[in-house]
Amino acid sequence: MNRTFVFLKILLLRISLVSISLAMAVGANGQSREGGRANTIAIMRKVADWQLNHWQKEGMRWPAYDWVNAAGYTGISALARITGDSAYYRALYAIGAGLEWNTGPHRTMADDYCIGQLYCELYARYRDPQMLAHFRAQADTICSLPHSESLEWTNDIYLREWAWCDALFMAPPGLAELTTVTGDRKYLETAVRLWWKTADFLYDPRDSLFFRDSRFFDKREHNGRKVFWSRGNGWVLAGLARLLASMPEGSAGRERLVAVFRQMAARIAGLQQPDGGWRTALLDPERYPNRETSGTAFYCYALAWGVHHGILDRERYGRVIGKAWEALVGAVQADGRLGYVQQIGDQPGAADAHSTEAYGVGGFLLAGAEILAMKRE
Repeated sequence: MNRTFVFLKILLLRISLVSISLAMAVGANGQSREGGRANTIAIMRKVADWQLNHWQKEGMRWPAYDWVNAAGYTGISALARITGDSAYYRALYAIGAGLEWNTGPHRTMADDYCIGQLYCELYARYRDPQMLAHFRAQADTICSLPHSESLEWTNDIYLREWAWCDALFMAPPGLAELTTVTGDRKYLETAVRLWWKTADFLYDPRDSLFFRDSRFFDKREHNGRKVFWSRGNGWVLAGLARLLASMPEGSAGRERLVAVFRQMAARIAGLQQPDGGWRTALLDPERYPNRETSGTAFYCYALAWGVHHGILDRERYGRVIGKAWEALVGAVQADGRLGYVQQIGDQPGAADAHSTEAYGVGGFLLAGAEILAMKRE
């Protein structure tokens, strides 16, 4: 990984110079002289540059292929597309090249091939076959398996099946994007089939929310309500948006997925708190009263994506999205660090102004990119 970070260090100088020049267009009151678009891009750059600099100076806390970082890459890719700044693409390329385009060691564990989303996006830009070789071979294996096991949280099932709701962000979008860049429909078909296997097991249609995994079916919050974890449902809704993005209008099964997307969106919008954020315990917001930015970011992104693509009503959801973005921007510290990100876990927990992680940054950048796309209409 040393060569990766040497290359990143050079690229960060270029990125920082661009960010400084853009920041100069933003006045002391935070309003851009060029309007809201420049202001949004400026804060996105600030957050992305903090993360890239943190990786360069402190090293990655988790392996470069790990889902924590891979979720962050999705947002940096979105920023690269919005700005057209090839320096961000080159930074991501350096990470992939440093890994020799490999995924993680567990071939059938969703977390370990979340990074396949990055490889598909970079392949779409550079058309270098080596970027897809490992991931495609892995996806071929996944598609060939029967996937007939129960999703009960026993016997290390998470190594073989999408038995927890987070997996619906980690795995289906990458398989679906593989269909987009290769034209082979088996990857998308497998993604949709396995998405429904997980949803049929973990989705509670009465609450229009997902349990994290089977251990939570009978658990209750302090107030007696069911345990529905904010980031877990954020993973689902954001992952569903990314899956749908790879399904053209009229695709078989698309409308059924859109129906669940709308159900979840309506439920999530109703759980937004007055400050614009969501709490880690969706049905017991008083338990952890601080806002939490990773779940908020993924909701903001998914709702904005839904409006942008005509799935959600602009008037109804526009206010929700606007309040969520204000809450997210308000959590960015002076140096660009995104605070109030709940740390790695599997259930509701505390977050504070200093807690951060790369997946929160990824969600923030995805949200900003979709808000900009939504406003262009």
